[in-house]
Amino acid sequence: MVKERARILVVGGGYVGMYTALRLQRELKQELGRGEAEITVVTPDPYMTYQPFLPEAAAGSISPRHVVVPLRRVLPHCRVLVGEVTAVDHAARTATLTTPATDEEGTGPQRLTYDEIVLAPGSVSRTLPVPGLADHAIGFKTVEEAIGLRNHVIEQMDIASSTRDPAVRDAALTFVFVGGGYAGVEALGELEDMARYTTRYYHNIKPEDMKWILVEASDRILPEVGADLGRYTVSELRRRNIDVRLETRLDSCVDRIAVLSDGARFPTRTVVWTAGVKPHPLLAATDLPLDARGRLKCTPELTVEGATHAWAAGDAAAVPDVTATEPGKETAPNAQHAVRQAKVLADNLVRSLHGEPLRPYSHGYVGSVASLGLHQGVAHVYGRKLKGYPAWFMHRAYHLSRVPTFNRKARVLAEWTLSGLFKREIVSLGSLEHPRAEFELAAGGKPSDESSGDPKGSS
Repeated sequence: MVKERARILVVGGGYVGMYTALRLQRELKQELGRGEAEITVVTPDPYMTYQPFLPEAAAGSISPRHVVVPLRRVLPHCRVLVGEVTAVDHAARTATLTTPATDEEGTGPQRLTYDEIVLAPGSVSRTLPVPGLADHAIGFKTVEEAIGLRNHVIEQMDIASSTRDPAVRDAALTFVFVGGGYAGVEALGELEDMARYTTRYYHNIKPEDMKWILVEASDRILPEVGADLGRYTVSELRRRNIDVRLETRLDSCVDRIAVLSDGARFPTRTVVWTAGVKPHPLLAATDLPLDARGRLKCTPELTVEGATHAWAAGDAAAVPDVTATEPGKETAPNAQHAVRQAKVLADNLVRSLHGEPLRPYSHGYVGSVASLGLHQGVAHVYGRKLKGYPAWFMHRAYHLSRVPTFNRKARVLAEWTLSGLFKREIVSLGSLEHPRAEFELAAGGKPSDESSGDPKGSS
């Protein structure tokens, strides 16, 4: 039994937030039934996004609804609040919260009191002051961005197919991806593979008409899989006529012209920004200690340094790596650690409530897998390096085993099986982004600024 009634607040519904709440409701099942504990999860979205599947969702291999896990379904014994925590006063054990009803009520932000807090807000895209970036680029962290990018790519092919202006056609068929990490390489690989397949249904577009450009500021891509596989990935992408530019930066994309640091200029209607992430801004609005990169300073037991009843893990936390030989090294901010940290965090929180000693988080690096499109991939697992089809198969097998709930595993496996038996879907549903645009025009109203007068939502 817990020493006293415990109100547990989990901030964030991503990997750490969902898995922590899932384990807490299992470990505290009796306490929750007796009213000795309560778990509240505050999240901007009522679902957890399994981000490794975003590239395949963008390519149409997986349905978007199977990339997300509804939190209310998997957390029936938790209170799920859709909203955002904007500040935390841990000294007073209060969190400031805004919800979709806040503006409607006109009463201002809410205040939640808690006894234990788990901070897992994740990260946001790390942007640079590149002229035109905010006006023309798109990220690749959410399922909405993945589906929007898929629609956009197919719409650009429609534009190129129907225009008589060579300049418009060239810009529509030029796709620039900035960032050579997992997100950028996998998104580029899957979308290029999809677009190349789609050209067979256009009478006047050939695969060689398209320009796919990957821009990376460092001297290699996919550093997680090692230098050898990184070089192989560059060779494989270039073999597919993808222009990989290392040690190059995006200097500007004003007026839809991508200007690179090596002097190259590409008129383009598509700039995808995947150049890293940074800690969530919420962390700066707390009274908890942060490191130089803006993450919460944590102990190996996943408590926040110098603060009792505060816990953190994942992208928001600087967790010491107790398995490392060199001092001061921290665990990498990836899903592999986040899922395992959530388990240890939940167990330690329960031990703390029961007055038991805590255990440190310890996990050795297993390896990395990455997909480069259908039947292509790279993998470095347990010291073994794989390329091509074996690596692609391992990528799918690994992530199928990790996606939460049996329901999602079965649905994803079924979609993969069907996609192997039937042809790809090449439909763009751009109107999903502005569903009221066509009705506004029919009703005689003015189209919103977002729809720009296009009822189909083309950007």
